[in-house]
Amino acid sequence: MIRENPVLRLMIGLCPVLAVSNNAVNALSMSVAVAFVLICSNFVVAAIRKIVPDEIRIPIFIIVISTFVTISDYVMYAYFQELHHALGVFVPLIVVNCIILGRAEAFAYRNPVLSSLLDGVGMSLGFALALVSIGVIRELLGAGSVFGIQLFSPVVAATIMILPPGAFITIGILMAALNKFENKVQ
Repeated sequence: MIRENPVLRLMIGLCPVLAVSNNAVNALSMSVAVAFVLICSNFVVAAIRKIVPDEIRIPIFIIVISTFVTISDYVMYAYFQELHHALGVFVPLIVVNCIILGRAEAFAYRNPVLSSLLDGVGMSLGFALALVSIGVIRELLGAGSVFGIQLFSPVVAATIMILPPGAFITIGILMAALNKFENKVQ
């Protein structure tokens, strides 16, 4: 979750991180959607790996991933329309998220089902940890609230934190803190 964190270590899957982490609710919601797609697609790719010809594995992976993205998108649209609207195009873009396609290619296609399932859970938790941390920090510093609960006056808040540059600033600070922590441990 930390050593191979997709956001803070591998620097992949940043598009949704930058776009939807302006508040904690959006960050948590995107984390759940990505986790669903990653865990399910890892499971299916590992289950069919021995029958998929090597020449067409990438298109097959994309079909598997897009199936779970479509399910996620439709469920969100049906039951959480406001959230679906807030996340916008970034839910369908999970199909091309480097984390998901990369894990299908690098891990699930080469390992058995249980290992692939656990890899999906671990990567999902790492992604969620990073994304929700970024969302909480950005919302707290940029709007004075966390999960929509006002903690201090927005007048004191640094509005830049809920704007796109705030995502880069927050990721940089978290990466620096993680590096400092790891250097102390070693």
